[in-house]
Amino acid sequence: MKFDVLSYAAMAEVVNIADASLVPFVSQPVTIEKVGLRMVRLPLHEAFETSFGSIDSRLIFLVSVEANGLTGWGECVAQEEPRYSYECIGTAYQVTKNFLAPVVIKTPIQGLSDLARRMSQFKGHNMAKAGIELAYMDLAARIQNKSLSELIGGERKRVPVGVSLGIQPKLSDLLQRVEKYLSLGYQRIKLKIMPGWDLDVVSEVRRRHPDILLSVDANSAYSLDDLDHLKALDDFGLLMIEQPLDHDDLLDHAKLQSSMKTSICLDESITSIRRARHALELGSCRIINIKIGRVGGYSQVLQIHDLCYKHHVPVWCGGMLESGIGRAHNIALASLPGFTLPGDISASSRYFARDLIKPAVEVSQDGTVAVPIGQGLGFEVDVPFIESCTEAVEYLDRTN
Repeated sequence: MKFDVLSYAAMAEVVNIADASLVPFVSQPVTIEKVGLRMVRLPLHEAFETSFGSIDSRLIFLVSVEANGLTGWGECVAQEEPRYSYECIGTAYQVTKNFLAPVVIKTPIQGLSDLARRMSQFKGHNMAKAGIELAYMDLAARIQNKSLSELIGGERKRVPVGVSLGIQPKLSDLLQRVEKYLSLGYQRIKLKIMPGWDLDVVSEVRRRHPDILLSVDANSAYSLDDLDHLKALDDFGLLMIEQPLDHDDLLDHAKLQSSMKTSICLDESITSIRRARHALELGSCRIINIKIGRVGGYSQVLQIHDLCYKHHVPVWCGGMLESGIGRAHNIALASLPGFTLPGDISASSRYFARDLIKPAVEVSQDGTVAVPIGQGLGFEVDVPFIESCTEAVEYLDRTN
């Protein structure tokens, strides 16, 4: 059995999905004694720019849950401003504090499906929910003396990785970065694009590197009015074009995909198992970027993985400039068999001078990252360093 913390019966209640091949299972009840909410700020090595804008530091919302003398860690990937999605750190913090944490600590949790069912009474706020689910899954793995990868049914010992390169002030700056990350072994290069920074940029990168795995990510910067312009990307042998149209769109993407040779990959549009199923039925994409935070945590992400795996749809693990805590969850996720394309799981040093875990995530020369085998995340959470970077912290228990 693959998901030993996921009850099929309860999962079906939450998302109305049925699969007779899954065996019902409920894990040992866990009484969450305390939920920690912590804001940590880490500067970035360099500004990261997309079609949404540019940032030079990350305010990181960490969630911890405590039980049986153990602590599980999660990361809410909401950003400071509601640009990637309607969620931001401020809303995620308030929703977690006032609604999600109270239902977590109310009574013992029977398993991941029970946790998901409790939080499903509150509409939306997937990133906030994911922060709780990630922390719970780390805790569940520690309680069962397993790695997180083992707990969810991961098979790979190493996962292939790529790198996402933001929009640069000059093309020469971008070209230098492409050379740098190829020399470090990254298996795939992804270029952020937007109107005015697209065809000429991609053309030059492809001219210099005719054989590399190359993809582009538009972060919803285009519309169907740009159809002919986007079709010109077919000339560059791209692995995929990620989220070219509106963040919540499926229909226009289906029209675009039917007109293009290049595979469209959906990111922002996939927020649940239901949306993933609709996208595949409509022909909106041929590849799906899976982000744990975007879809609301493991209770959804495991089902999306299985749906795509069953239908031979490639998936890969996207990144949200996570700290090492969120990155460790991504590594465990990418060890599942359906993750056949390199994910955005770069080395810790790609973004931060010092990460929140020890040892830092490193990419080998063959462009892979090792899947840790230790309990839970498999990394040591650097609590003293976290405390030194903390801007605010609050703990909730049954007395709050």
